[in-house]
Amino acid sequence: MDLEKALAISAAGMNVQGTRLRVIAENLANSQTTGSTPGADPYRRKTVTFSNEMNRELGTETVAVRSIDADKSDLPLRYDPSHPAADTNGYVKMPNVNSFIEIMDARDAQRSYEANLNVMASTRSMLSRTIEMLK
Repeated sequence: MDLEKALAISAAGMNVQGTRLRVIAENLANSQTTGSTPGADPYRRKTVTFSNEMNRELGTETVAVRSIDADKSDLPLRYDPSHPAADTNGYVKMPNVNSFIEIMDARDAQRSYEANLNVMASTRSMLSRTIEMLK
């Protein structure tokens, strides 16, 4: 494999994992964000979907962010009649963000990012050694 391709593939992987980490951080930051009016919907968890894209310049496929979508899973209800967003029965719609899942996703994204970073470091090292041999 061409070393330039290896760098491009790793850079694309780092880019999508960085986006994934930003979305996870947004989810965690809004894990308690409810609506402000009775019955209003709260923050909905966001998910990142990846896709393969052909990099015609390099002649190889790289990973890219296809979309960032709202999670359509059910919103949990919490009984709190004093809350401004409580419905007529006293229930407040809560965000569908599970902090445990978000932290596990963040850990997975971090490991993927680090793996791509290690590939880039190894590739740079190989390039440096090649240049040294050519001197």
